[in-house]
Amino acid sequence: MKTNYHTHTTRCMHATGSDEDYVLSAIKGGYQELGFSDHTPWKYHTDYVADMRMLPEELSEYVESLHSLREKYRNQISIKIGLECEYFPAYTHWLKEQIKKYQLDYILFGNHHYHTDEKFPYFGHHTENLDMLELYEESAIEGMESGLFCCLAHPDLFMRSYPRFDRHCKLVSRHICRTAARLNIPLEYNVGFVAYNEAHGLQTYPCPDFWHIAANEGCTAIIGLDAHDNKDLETSVYYNRAVEELKALKIKRVDTLTSLHYGTAAASCLHVF
Repeated sequence: MKTNYHTHTTRCMHATGSDEDYVLSAIKGGYQELGFSDHTPWKYHTDYVADMRMLPEELSEYVESLHSLREKYRNQISIKIGLECEYFPAYTHWLKEQIKKYQLDYILFGNHHYHTDEKFPYFGHHTENLDMLELYEESAIEGMESGLFCCLAHPDLFMRSYPRFDRHCKLVSRHICRTAARLNIPLEYNVGFVAYNEAHGLQTYPCPDFWHIAANEGCTAIIGLDAHDNKDLETSVYYNRAVEELKALKIKRVDTLTSLHYGTAAASCLHVF
């Protein structure tokens, strides 16, 4: 089954296309199931306002819009409603309340900041020093062990700014992959940055060195587009390439994420290849 659970909307302020555009593009691209997981809002204790996520008051409309599209296109595609969330311990209680209130289908773990973006910078721009790399590892493992998430999105995000895959990266990667395998949490083989990498001669994620370690540690993987433009769903080039790359690595691939039990345990994944 062809699926994508990593889909953003314009509410995050850095995506293009209406909610319905994404659904129509997914149908055109041959997807049987489309999961929306826009960047979660957080009800901060301070007056901080993030510039890359929806506001708390937008969450209700987000869910209502997707429920409407789920019904409208129910005979053409299955639509799941989720969020991409960081592990912010101080705000976990609020998040659990929203998950239960809106009966969300799943929660992706996007490890973007250490504990809160009020104080800590984005890992994708600031892991060039060892301290930040170690904080990335710490929050990734804490988040997976929290039971909130059914998948770790772009687990090799730190390679967006770390100079090269050295022995420190190797150790961090092994710890993350061992935790994911122990908890049966799939790692997302994120292809959302591949086009940018190719255009600029970069190799960030998916990072081959990381995924060799994931294979050796017995991890499972799910392909994620990290779609910020509905047109991303209309081309199969990167998706198909990811399928072949995971086969070459002999990594078991899952194509379905099941819903969480609202923070009590990690979700199970079906359809292993």
